[in-house]
Amino acid sequence: MIPVRGFEGRVVAVLGLGRSGLSAARSLREGGAIPLCWDDNPAARQVAIDEGFETRELVKQGGFDGVDWLVVSPGIAHLYPAPNPVIAAAWEAGVPVDNDIGLFFRSLGGGEWDEYDQPPKVITVTGSNGKSTTSALIHHILTVAGRESQLAGNIGRGVLDIDPPEDGGVVVLELSSYQTDLARALTPDVAVFTNLSPDHLDRHGGMGGYFAAKRRLFAEGGPDRCIIGVDEPEGRYLANQLMETAADARVIRISSGSKLSGPGWDVFARKGFLSETRKGRQVASIDLREVRGLPGAHNHQNACAAYAAARALNVPPKTIESALHSFEGLPHRSQIIAEVAGVRYVNDSKATNVDAALKALQAFPRIRWVCGGLMKDGGLSGLAPGLPNVVKAYVIGREAASFALGLPGCDTEVCTDMQTAVARASADAQEGEVVLLAPAAASFDQYDNFEQRGDDFAAKVRTALGL
Repeated sequence: MIPVRGFEGRVVAVLGLGRSGLSAARSLREGGAIPLCWDDNPAARQVAIDEGFETRELVKQGGFDGVDWLVVSPGIAHLYPAPNPVIAAAWEAGVPVDNDIGLFFRSLGGGEWDEYDQPPKVITVTGSNGKSTTSALIHHILTVAGRESQLAGNIGRGVLDIDPPEDGGVVVLELSSYQTDLARALTPDVAVFTNLSPDHLDRHGGMGGYFAAKRRLFAEGGPDRCIIGVDEPEGRYLANQLMETAADARVIRISSGSKLSGPGWDVFARKGFLSETRKGRQVASIDLREVRGLPGAHNHQNACAAYAAARALNVPPKTIESALHSFEGLPHRSQIIAEVAGVRYVNDSKATNVDAALKALQAFPRIRWVCGGLMKDGGLSGLAPGLPNVVKAYVIGREAASFALGLPGCDTEVCTDMQTAVARASADAQEGEVVLLAPAAASFDQYDNFEQRGDDFAAKVRTALGL
């Protein structure tokens, strides 16, 4: 646990008592603060009461009397589409609003760090897609390199639940726009921006607000090293804003698909090869084509980001290359379930929208595609560039028939349920093909979440293969 510093004897209200909220309350109490908790859910309040925390309905008259600070869980809207009433009441009372990420950064460093040979480092990762894979991959590389590393934030443990890092330790944090938008302290040593595509626009008042939330990670703390994906205009803009000169090594540009040139520090992947260049010269190269846990251009971008972060901490290229080959991927994200008789079975249940599914389809040349579910707005036309890679689609979900109609020119079979789809696909699959779950749809018509859907796919694959 990271004890929260700077609030000894002061009352700090905590709104939202899920994982991050309860973690913040515990860390505040450990650091000497007096947490005052609230959640609209009575069951969540009871959990806090059972742990000895006082609760107060903060939105009532006088709810912020004596309160010095408010800590908000990331799922609670603070500005758009409308401020939560408790946050509006805090503003009215003049109480500063923060989140657990802000508490983490203001509390992380301690006096004992002066005695360390190597002060601990914090690497943060944000962006629209690939955050989880990139964060997990950085953590994996550092672990292979023999560095103490902890993974937290929007993935793994709550940020305040981790152990205080030791001499030379590294904390890798995945941060969503909800987390970067509100944190009052953001001071990473290395900050990564993967990419940007429309997401959470209602929460941020449009694309500009969404990008602004991501940019705070680079503007507020001034990281020692900034790793910026430049495959979209926003990334190119951000990299340019951060550079003092064209050769500024504080900024490492990354790309998947474009050869970067110039006198600076660049990492890019083209035709399956990762290249690191400095001052216009290539200094390292890695063949990504046989890295099983990172298939496709989107994963090659993740590899570039993780490679750059590791190089920023002086991890040798050969060590990184070895770690890439031993990375097994995250559950439900290009996760290899099995490979039998030359057929690979891949679980990408996290591909819940057309953009993510298209990236998955473009990662493999010959696909038996398990798809379907609760369709999202916008239709399926965006999948067209990936359909030439599909040998046949096996469609699941309550809307399977209409989903299949949205795939013109693609050989389809309406299966409705996962067991039928996997059985048909595995029976039809030939050597060199991939049986891929990339639904391009939400899971809620048949499953509680995409994780449950991915687990069912994996279970049905093992049953079909007799594993």
